[in-house]
This record gives sequence, structure tokens and C-alpha cells, in this order.
Amino acid sequence: MKKRHEQKLVILSIGLMIAFSIPISLLFNSDREVLGYPMILIYLFAVWMTSIIISFVIVKKYDE
Repeated sequence: MKKRHEQKLVILSIGLMIAFSIPISLLFNSDREVLGYPMILIYLFAVWMTSIIISFVIVKKYDE
């Protein structure tokens, strides 16, 4: 894997650290619900799933 592709994964992990930090996560800690699930769960699983998809695309597309 080339250096710039590794850098993309590092940037993704830094973004995930920010997205999963307590102040950002607590923004979604409310009484609202989506399809019966609390907003914080929807947020956490959406960020998690998006990160999996982005990392898969980076690794699959640039695997050398």
C-alpha cells in the first residue's frame, strides 16, 4: 500500500476519534427517537458503518 493511501486511513482514524469523542457524541443524546431507537445509537452505528465502508473502499481500491 502506498504512503498516501496509508495517510487516508490515518485521516479516517483521526476523524473517527473526533466523531466518537464525548462532546460530539453527547450532541445526539436526546429524547428523540428514530424508528424506536434513541438518536445516540443511530449516530454511533451510522458513523461506525460509514467508517467501515470508507476503509473498505480505500483498502480495496488501492490494494497493491
